[in-house]
Amino acid sequence: MASGASVQQALTQFLQQPQQLDLQRQRVCRHLMQCRTAAMGGRQWHCNDCQHEQVEYFSCRDRHCPQCQWRSIEQWAERQREDVLSVPYHHLVFTLPHQLNGWVQLHPEVVYRLLFQCVWDTLAHFGRDPKRLNGQLGATAVLHTWGQALNQHVHVHCLVPAGALGLDGCWHPARSNYLFPVRALSRRYRGLMVSGLRQAACQQQLHRVTHAGEVDRLLNSLMATEWVVYSKHCLQHTNSVIDYLARYTRRIATSNARVQHIDKHNVTLSYKDYRQGARQRQMVLSGEEFVRRFLLHILPKGLMRVRHYGFLANRCRQVRLQQIRRALHLHHTEQTTKLTGTETVSPSPVCRQCKHPGMRCTGIIPPRLQSGTGLLRRR
Repeated sequence: MASGASVQQALTQFLQQPQQLDLQRQRVCRHLMQCRTAAMGGRQWHCNDCQHEQVEYFSCRDRHCPQCQWRSIEQWAERQREDVLSVPYHHLVFTLPHQLNGWVQLHPEVVYRLLFQCVWDTLAHFGRDPKRLNGQLGATAVLHTWGQALNQHVHVHCLVPAGALGLDGCWHPARSNYLFPVRALSRRYRGLMVSGLRQAACQQQLHRVTHAGEVDRLLNSLMATEWVVYSKHCLQHTNSVIDYLARYTRRIATSNARVQHIDKHNVTLSYKDYRQGARQRQMVLSGEEFVRRFLLHILPKGLMRVRHYGFLANRCRQVRLQQIRRALHLHHTEQTTKLTGTETVSPSPVCRQCKHPGMRCTGIIPPRLQSGTGLLRRR
């Protein structure tokens, strides 16, 4: 990989006329371009062994930032470790048809809210069915908006324990290596989503869709097509489930490792071609096209892209998990190692000159305000 090639470098080099972006995209781009630079401020460190002085700049901690997200994977997984059940899990993916991509850009809050709601309503309906699991299902759902080529590909990943908690307090395990029939899931999900979009249009929540008759025409055509739902029986080992879950919850549209090269005009990205057995390939995008595709995947401010449902919902998770473990006759031991301030207190860095750890912080460097561009000024 070319030295220093990164998403941050590409945005800095190719992002033109940032003032034309909406406020959320301006804010995110500002964070990414300032991450671990003098604009964020930082700490001054001193090495007691060789007297070397060095500066470590603060990170932006934006959820769209490739520099920050990979560091949070391990911490997030550690917090989830005690909530994973010792049962098989299923990985399901609910895909939104590409014909709705334009509506997603016009009304992301409406479409994403309906998407999560319809995915969970579909799973919960099958979980409650007396002929299936006859109980309350649990699920962790994660919104992804991209494909490998950074194109718009909206879908929700769900990790679901293979069973349900019945009203009698018993655990009702799935009877086979598939959770629910995929075609039945797809048709109910399609019906709920189309119905929800029709209702949203009637309530003027899709007011930016202005072409006459577009709502009825598009939704009628979508009801006549098959919607893609994927289901796979996956991991049974607790640690593997946590790692699997952490990768999906913290993944962002692209990473610095995928940016292979940047020149004056183009960005070269690596990607997996799933049509060729996940073969690694490279594609070359113009700098402007790379920025355009990257900006497609910035989420509205405040949108929760990771959500927990059923017996994994935050309001009842601990009580329900205790019930399930009692039903499974398992004794859950408390985690002995807790994260104590790992997200707010940075460990002392290794000296770049003598490579010894344990440097001493000698001062805090204030943020350096940058002028000359509306994108970088602080609000």
